[in-house]
Amino acid sequence: MGIQSDRAGRITFLLAVVFLATRGLNFGVDFTGGTIMEVNYPQAANLESVRKAVDSIGLKEATVQNFGSSHDVLIRLPVKVGVSVSQLSEQVKTALVTADPKAEVRRVESVGAQVGDELYENGGLALFFVSLGIVLYLWLRFEWRFAVAAIIANMHDVVIILGFFAFFQWEFNLTVLAAILAVLGYSVNESVVVFDRVRENFRKMRKASVVQVIDNAITRTMSRTIITHTMTQTMVGSMLLFGGEVLHNFALALTIGILFGIYSSVLVACPIAMWLGVSRANLIGDVEKKEDASKAGKKTDVAEPHPSDFA
Repeated sequence: MGIQSDRAGRITFLLAVVFLATRGLNFGVDFTGGTIMEVNYPQAANLESVRKAVDSIGLKEATVQNFGSSHDVLIRLPVKVGVSVSQLSEQVKTALVTADPKAEVRRVESVGAQVGDELYENGGLALFFVSLGIVLYLWLRFEWRFAVAAIIANMHDVVIILGFFAFFQWEFNLTVLAAILAVLGYSVNESVVVFDRVRENFRKMRKASVVQVIDNAITRTMSRTIITHTMTQTMVGSMLLFGGEVLHNFALALTIGILFGIYSSVLVACPIAMWLGVSRANLIGDVEKKEDASKAGKKTDVAEPHPSDFA
C-alpha cells in the first residue's frame, strides 16, 4: 500500500511539472493588469445578477465581489485585445445599468502590466523568504538534513497545487498566492511533529535501525495527523462551499495543499531525510557524548580500594 501510494505521489508530481511547463498558469488581473471598477447600489447588491451582466458582454474571466459593504461591488476586468479602458468600462456600465438602472459606477482604474510584474516579483520573493525561514528554523532546531528534507517536501506540495491550477486553468491571483504561503506554514508544522518524534525515538530506541525509528515515529503521529487535517479541512471545506467566488480559489488551493501535505510529510520528508543519511550520531550525538563524559567523570571520582584497607 505504501509503495503504491509513493508511486502515485511521484506520478502526480511529475504530471504537475509537465502541466506547468506546457500549459502554464492562468494569471488573474492582479498579475496581468486590467481594469478595476467600483459600483454602488442603493440596496444590497445581487452579485449573481452583476456577474450575468458582465458575462453578457463576453467577460467571463471577470471577478465580481463585495467591496466594503453589501451595497458596493468591485469588478476586476481582464485586458481585452483591441478595446481601450474607456471603451471597456463604458460597455460594462451599459450592461450594469441595463440590468439595474440604479447601478452607479463610482470609480474606474486601470492596473498596468508593470504593476502586475511587480506583484509577480514580490510574490516570488515572499515565497523565497518563507522557504528560507523554514530551512533556517529546522536547521537550528534539528539538523540540516531535516531542513533540506522539509523544504523539498513543502515545495512538493506547492508544485502540485500549481499543477492543478495549470491543468484546469483556474485563475491564479493574490489570494491563491496567500493560500500557498499558508500551506507552506501548515506543512512545515506537520513535518516538525514527525521530526520531533524521530529525534525522541533515537534516544529511546537505541538498538533500533534508522528505518524502524522513522517508521515508529510516523505510526505514532498518524492519529494526530488524521485528526488535525480533518478538522482543518472541515473549516476550509465550509469556505469552499459557502465562501462565494472571492474565497473559492483560496479554499481550493488550501484543500489541495492539506490533502497532499499529509502525503508529503510521511512519504516525502522522512524518506529524503533517511536518504541524506540522518542517524542517531548526527542528530543527538553531541548530547550523548556529553552524557557519556559526565558518566565517566562520576566513575573516576570513586577511589579504588587499597590493599591496606583489607589488612
